[in-house]
Parts: sequence; structure tokens; C-alpha cells
Amino acid sequence: MASRPVFRPSNEYPYVTEELVEFQWHAGFAASQKQKSVQELHTRIIDTNLGINPLEVSSKSLLELGVALSAFNLMVELPNGNAVALENIFQAAKIFQHGGPFKDLLQVSPLDAKRDIRLKASGDLIGFQGKEGVWPLEPKTLFYDWIYLNALHRNQALVEEIQGFDSFTDIEFNPSKSFNCQARSLALYLSLLKAGMIDALLKDSKTYQILFQPSTNSRDKIPTQQSLI
Repeated sequence: MASRPVFRPSNEYPYVTEELVEFQWHAGFAASQKQKSVQELHTRIIDTNLGINPLEVSSKSLLELGVALSAFNLMVELPNGNAVALENIFQAAKIFQHGGPFKDLLQVSPLDAKRDIRLKASGDLIGFQGKEGVWPLEPKTLFYDWIYLNALHRNQALVEEIQGFDSFTDIEFNPSKSFNCQARSLALYLSLLKAGMIDALLKDSKTYQILFQPSTNSRDKIPTQQSLI
């Protein structure tokens, strides 16, 4: 047995609900094994009334939509016209005690960006460099959600497709090892979309930060460095 969270849109703060679901795990590194585990997870979600139409959001999804929504495949167009995967944006934005942001990670594959040795050899993570300035580490998903929301919002074809689903999973995400999850960010997007809040929030990162980090009262608290994107 294994457990993974299912994320669902909510009309109350923090606009996402999270429930751990136990299911039969199919061991093995093959994609087919992961997909069997996804099927087991989704069956449990439906059987326990946590969702009617769940969507796996990862490269192991059985649906092309779920694969397209993976951070490895969801693309962001940079000001120079180049398109890079969201995963590259996230990894390249990291600032450590002894290095970063490593902007050259925008030029490699998403997998190479995630595995770059500097991400583990540069000391503690202290922030994220965005075009708005340096983002804090708390709340833990603040920056990742922001870049995911923006990337998804720029692809209205995907936005239309996701509205047929009510619950979201990522079979690769283990909450005991990491915080950020593309399935959570997707559920958050749907909540904000249905609440009519998404456009106003994405127009200004300050508005977004105030909503999800109420203690932030001034942009002056967020120092600025050279813009990453």
C-alpha cells in the first residue's frame, strides 16, 4: 500500500483541499507500473467520494491533457521569444546561500535542470528570483503556484479542458519529501478561476502575495535583484 494526496478546488481559503488516499501500489520504474498505480489511486478517490472525475497531472498520466500539464511540458514564453518548460523556470529561479539564480538552467532540458548538481551544492535555499523581485520561502508553495498559475493562464486551450475535472493527483509527488506540486497548483487555479479572482491576482504579484501571505504589507520587504524572466 501507498498514500498520495488528492487536491480539490475549494471556495474557502486557502482555496485547495488536500486529502491523503491509501491505495495499492505497483512497484517498478516502468511508466506502465506508475500508470497502474494511478488507476488504483483514482479508483480509491472515486470509491471514497473524494472526486468523480480525477485527473493525474504528470508525465505518467494516462491522458494527454495530464501529460501536457506537467511542469516538464507546460511551456512559458520568455521575453526573448524562447519557450521553456515551467520546471526550468522554477529551478533557474532558486537562490542559495552560495549561488544562484542559475539562469543557464533555462537552456537545458527540464530533467537536466532538476538534476543540476549546483542545486544541492550551493548551501541552503534562501529565495526565488522572479521578474517581480526575490520571493520568500514562506508560504512554501507561494512562488511555485505563482509561476504555474501564470503559465497555465497563458494557455486557454488547456484551461478549457481542465474544467471537466474535479480532483487532481501527481503520482510522483511525495509530501514527505517536497512541498510544491503541480496537481495542487492546478486545483488552486480552478478555485481562483471559478471565484472570478484569477485575472486580478495575475495582474499584480503584490495582490497575489497579500492574499496568500497576509503578513506582507509592503513590496519593500521583498528585495529586488536582476530579473530572471
